[in-house]
Amino acid sequence: KDKNEVEKQDFLDAIDRIVGGLENRSKVIKVSEKKAIAYHEAGHATVSWLLEHAHPLLKVTIVPRGKALGAAWYLPQERQITTKEQLLDQMCSVLGGRAAEDLFIGRISTGAMNDLERVTKQAYGMIAYLGMSDKLPNLCYYNNEEYSFNRPYSEKTAELIDEEVKRMVNEQYERAKKILSEHQEGQNQLAQLLIDKEVIFA
Repeated sequence: KDKNEVEKQDFLDAIDRIVGGLENRSKVIKVSEKKAIAYHEAGHATVSWLLEHAHPLLKVTIVPRGKALGAAWYLPQERQITTKEQLLDQMCSVLGGRAAEDLFIGRISTGAMNDLERVTKQAYGMIAYLGMSDKLPNLCYYNNEEYSFNRPYSEKTAELIDEEVKRMVNEQYERAKKILSEHQEGQNQLAQLLIDKEVIFA
């Protein structure tokens, strides 16, 4: 490798340690669990790769780091504003891991907890703060009063927000499953590559 390639790899390795923690190759993972982790991470990678507005993929790994059993690294695009379409593509790619487990393993696991937390919070933000809901368009219920414990909307509106969050997340989950179903062969090849190599780059 030339000097630039070595320096680039050193830089990527340093970012890995800062963001994800040190690799923990001593952690014992059963073959069936390794397969599930590989399909989960390949699901993220496949969906994000095929969506126009998802962040560009850099690296995917199934080597445990800290509490994580696998991870996908992306290069966030610099944006001053973000559109609804871009946010939905990001949500869809985050749900790609759970969708892949569901489709190709036939059961879901606890591995998606962080993903589900992210998309739930994102959906609430899009609907309650950013006015990106068909049923509650152009409304922002953000309450910036420091000592206020009251919601700035009625119970009826709260129920509508909950319904819209469920609808938005479910739509993106079904979209992720559709993308993976249509690209099943490539997804399976990618998952097997992860099982064999453990770390792959874009």
